[in-house]
Amino acid sequence: MSKSSIAIATKAALLATGATLLLISGASAAKGNIEVTWENPEDYRDVQPTNQSRKRYREQTFKQLDKYFEELSESLAEGQTLSITVTDLDLAGRVWPSSFVGLGHSGNDVRLIKRGEIPRMTFSYTLTDAQGNVVQESAEVKLKDMGFQDRHNPFFKSENLRYEKNMIRHWFHGEFPEMIAKN
Repeated sequence: MSKSSIAIATKAALLATGATLLLISGASAAKGNIEVTWENPEDYRDVQPTNQSRKRYREQTFKQLDKYFEELSESLAEGQTLSITVTDLDLAGRVWPSSFVGLGHSGNDVRLIKRGEIPRMTFSYTLTDAQGNVVQESAEVKLKDMGFQDRHNPFFKSENLRYEKNMIRHWFHGEFPEMIAKN
């Protein structure tokens, strides 16, 4: 490699590093911060996939819920951190073979959403301020949304995990109303 190629590569690397640092510093300026731990996910009541491996489906589900928790945490006061440890998750509905629900023998499973198969989630949480002092905490929160199909849901019908996200949204706004009102 010639000296000019090395110099160009070095400049490109420095520019990329600078851009990364700008992105990182911008991300840390967000108001809220969240840490979600999914404890023993193999033991959860229902995070069953329809057409992929259990592990991959769990990872996708947790990633989508992590992202939603991040969105909610933006309304917390600057410097606050919400730490959540999820110990159980039960998605709305139940997975059935396609032949059981009248779709023939396609080999694909289907998640069928019925009234009695409500979304549930169990977790603990700690909300701390910028100095690490505990502002609010709970050793066990048991969410369930028995009216999940009748309740107003701001998510599109095509939105993945719309019932679970709505249940979490209701809990979050009910649990931290003064934090949200300030921000």
